Amino acid sequence: MTNPAPVPPPAATADSAGSAGSAPVVLDRRDGPYGEVVLRRHGELLQIIANGCFLMDTSDGRSERLLVDAAFEALDGRSEPAVLIGGLGVGFSLAHAARDPRWGRITVVEREPAVIDWHRGGPLSTLSAHAFTDPRTTIVESDLVVYVNETSDTFDALCLDIDNGPGWTVDKGNEGLYSQAGLAGCARVLRPGGVLAVWSAQPSAEFEGSLWNAGFQRVRTEEIPVARGVPDVVHLAVRPG
Repeated sequence: MTNPAPVPPPAATADSAGSAGSAPVVLDRRDGPYGEVVLRRHGELLQIIANGCFLMDTSDGRSERLLVDAAFEALDGRSEPAVLIGGLGVGFSLAHAARDPRWGRITVVEREPAVIDWHRGGPLSTLSAHAFTDPRTTIVESDLVVYVNETSDTFDALCLDIDNGPGWTVDKGNEGLYSQAGLAGCARVLRPGGVLAVWSAQPSAEFEGSLWNAGFQRVRTEEIPVARGVPDVVHLAVRPG
């Protein structure tokens, strides 16, 4: 995800320069269970807008790829680990995981049915079609906080990219995921030695402390350089076991 901003979207970067001279075109607009969601095209980019806030686009994907790779590298070498990806978004994390034969089961939890539709035969399918047809992939329509507290499945890695991070949420409902109760739910679905990886638009020393307080070990933060401003980060932590 990128930092939240009201529509219209932020100024073009080097990755989105091709769209700078064009006006965005709305491809679909839905009233979802959590408000309005919009898919639009701006030049060559596809963008997701939620309740008037710019969430993400298809300009890069480095952050999402690092999220998945960092989780795998933090594991202990176990064979065909199962990964749970929180948030489908534009599909970068899922597509990257599906291209890696080392992953076993790949489960994605997405609460917006419109986003799932845009990947299943919609405009975003150009990014994720191969991943959706991968036999390892399962797409679950659910709120992630509800899912981690109710599912009986367990995973070796949990990669979260459902908002702009623990210190700057677009949706207030996501704040619970970063609380002690939310982190307990994340630990519940992780197998012993499993890795929690959380994407954030900015580093959070407070969240690192929350991870330690929730019983996680080997807590650290990896920076992801961006063209402007504070680097994105991935917070990593390991469930004891």
